[in-house]
Amino acid sequence: MGTSRQPKWRRKMIPVSRWLPGFARIATSLILFAAIIFVALRVAAPYLVSSGLVRSGIEDVLSKWTGYQAEIKGTPVLEFWPTPRITLNQITIRQPESSGNKLLGTIESLSADFSLIDAIRGSARFHEFHLLRPNLSLTRDQQGLIDWTYAGQLAKAITSARQEGGAEVLDQRLDATIGAITVEDGTLNVADLATGKTYHFEGVTADITWPRLSSPMTAVLIARTSGQDLKLDFSSNSPLLIFGGKVAQIKTALTSKLVTAEFTGIGGISDLAGLSGNMSVNIPDLPALLAWSGISIPDVETLRSFSIQSDIFSAANGLRFNEVALGLNDANATGVMDISIGTNARARLGGTLAFDRMNLKPFFDAFTLRLAAGEAGAPDDGGPLQKLDVDLRLSAKEMQLPPFQLFDVAASIIVSSNEAKFDVGDSQFEGGEMTAHLEAMRGNFDGGGKLQVSIRGADFAGLIERLQLKGPLPLANGSLDISLKTNKPIWTAGAADVSGQLAFRGNAGSIAGLDVEAIRSQAALQKFFPLSAVSGRAFEFNRIDVAASLADGSAELRGVSVQGTDETLTLSGIIPYESNGLALSGSLQATDDTKKAVLPLLPFFVGGSWPNPVISPVPLINQQPPGVQ
Repeated sequence: MGTSRQPKWRRKMIPVSRWLPGFARIATSLILFAAIIFVALRVAAPYLVSSGLVRSGIEDVLSKWTGYQAEIKGTPVLEFWPTPRITLNQITIRQPESSGNKLLGTIESLSADFSLIDAIRGSARFHEFHLLRPNLSLTRDQQGLIDWTYAGQLAKAITSARQEGGAEVLDQRLDATIGAITVEDGTLNVADLATGKTYHFEGVTADITWPRLSSPMTAVLIARTSGQDLKLDFSSNSPLLIFGGKVAQIKTALTSKLVTAEFTGIGGISDLAGLSGNMSVNIPDLPALLAWSGISIPDVETLRSFSIQSDIFSAANGLRFNEVALGLNDANATGVMDISIGTNARARLGGTLAFDRMNLKPFFDAFTLRLAAGEAGAPDDGGPLQKLDVDLRLSAKEMQLPPFQLFDVAASIIVSSNEAKFDVGDSQFEGGEMTAHLEAMRGNFDGGGKLQVSIRGADFAGLIERLQLKGPLPLANGSLDISLKTNKPIWTAGAADVSGQLAFRGNAGSIAGLDVEAIRSQAALQKFFPLSAVSGRAFEFNRIDVAASLADGSAELRGVSVQGTDETLTLSGIIPYESNGLALSGSLQATDDTKKAVLPLLPFFVGGSWPNPVISPVPLINQQPPGVQ
């Protein structure tokens, strides 16, 4: 009863130490046998495989794939270690003579792995292709697709591929094994029928992974064109759909010194219909990119850099950009934008952008660039800028228009085929408010333009001090209205080409460096004296009014009245502002008529140049104050 019995299955189990050596012997034998077969095949392969068979096989493969006729002039070189591989030299791919004998390209050397067993059995199957110095010519048709031409297997697969359930589907009879394709030091010429241009790429290096025609594809291509190196990364789960002009999942990135761009989502290569995904573009040097592209736009230097990152998708007749992060020079904005194509084939860029801080000058430059696009040297139709309409709403917490600063700005840019307007609808300027309107006239926008600025309640004293302006200028809070126009294109107009009106109204303030008591003292002693001789004290005033007309490079003061507590200063005359000259007549008189005896009328003439003109008293002989009729 004290003994225990073990189950039968335990008593019959064979120890591992007894059966392991036998398993190891069998496995070792199998490995040795496989190795012997592998080595034997490699040793016997040169006697079993016909180089002519492999050569004709790869000729057939190339012809079958492209639909063209492949010709190999060089002697094939076979290698069997570590894998069977053939190298062919001097390959030419042409149309059949009966179809025109058009040359698709040449390949200096092509290498490919092949199946040894299939070769021994009399057939040839190839994979892992390496092309050395291929020189290919392709055509991009009017729809933006590569013209694969003829009925090669690749063209048939591209045409027959379809999308089901969001995936690429290809008939099994059209499928084929590819593997990897590498290209070294190639040349590619693409004739674009839509633009009539031919694009030349040299030094082409490519690394393409494409297991089968029905498989996802990844590719990295590096090339040089017009002196710039470009790198293109591409991947897609449905490459045949992409090559056929359909939309499918795609991820692509373009990298160079001049521009980097990325897109991830659903897209195609022929049009923008069905587009949906995320994109980004960064241009660190916009003038350099335009110069490299052969596009000449005047005065583009101030638009140094541009970047945009956004979700993008197709909308009615165009594209919609959401969650936009835009950079222009040092300005950054967020918002939404859209691009649409109207029935008149004109593109329209619209949207709303909000900036924290921005420099307005590049936007002015972009505005005038759009207008100047039809100038000499541009295409007959004005180029793409002349075909682009703009309707943008801008806002900024801080906006610079050197040397000025605006705060809490609301602005808009509107450009169409018959109008061009830039408006600052509301802004804070030097403690006051400012609105502005810039407009280019119709008629290709070369008929001139106009500018209107209205400022209310601004601190002009602080502005003059910050700008370090010289000479006796009114330091006061006030309002300024400017209305200017020119008959020349606004991007070419100079100061002498501008005419208009100016009006300034100021509250209590002072004119630094203008001592009216010293003027009376000097006038009693000298026939003329410099302004610097009477600049000991400031002229305090209660109100100032300035009205001027601008034309032909000069400002005509039609009525300047500076009303002090005791005396009033009046001025009228001409200021040729291009030469800093002055030709003014003026007077000092009592503000209160009851003080005329103490402060009699003092007329004078101001000439010379700013900021230190010469004052010459005028003898009082039946004279009346300037401006009094």
